[in-house]
Amino acid sequence: MSIETTLRKLDDLKLKGMREALRQQAETPRQADMAFEDRLAMLVDAEELYRQNARKDRLLRAAKLRVADGFISAHAILCKVADDLDKAVKKRAKAHPVARRLMTIPGVGPVNALSFIALVDDPGQLSRTSDVGAFLGLTPKRYQSGEVDWSGRVSKCGDGAMRGLLFEAASCIIGQVTRFSPLKSWAVRLAGRRGFRKAAVATARKIAVLMLTLWKNGTDYQWTKEATA
Repeated sequence: MSIETTLRKLDDLKLKGMREALRQQAETPRQADMAFEDRLAMLVDAEELYRQNARKDRLLRAAKLRVADGFISAHAILCKVADDLDKAVKKRAKAHPVARRLMTIPGVGPVNALSFIALVDDPGQLSRTSDVGAFLGLTPKRYQSGEVDWSGRVSKCGDGAMRGLLFEAASCIIGQVTRFSPLKSWAVRLAGRRGFRKAAVATARKIAVLMLTLWKNGTDYQWTKEATA
């Protein structure tokens, strides 16, 4: 190969490289434009997605508000019904002479008094007032066999709802009633010796005995002296 042929090929290669470089430079802005269009399309899609999500958020918020309004309305209705029921129970208790008498005992309210009257019904069915403790399941279980004789927990044989009301009344006497009475003094001393729960159960039993005693005697609770059967 002659020198002239070699130089000519080198020139051709240089021209080819220059042409390729020019072509790439010419195509580069077009690629940049395409990339910008892609980015612009992505921004448009993101904006549309944001609008869709915002619309969903508005719909979800509106649904939550409707649910909340329903709960608020239901709560208001239930509160009114509960208030009316509470007033009706208090009115009924005040109109009942035995219920008024039983409510003179510390911790005993309208619900306790009316529930006790409805449960016992006839005070004459219990010959001794102390029997009401066993009637309500507030006396300890007792096991006797030969030389074995021990007492366990309360039997819980009677009405559970009434036991719960009496337990609440006893708890109120021990922890909330501030006015002095022999019943509160006895309950607080017992709680100090035996613990709150055992004292509350014993006090609940004592309240039941007092309620039956006042019912039979037709007297009110004396804050300075407890009634006796």
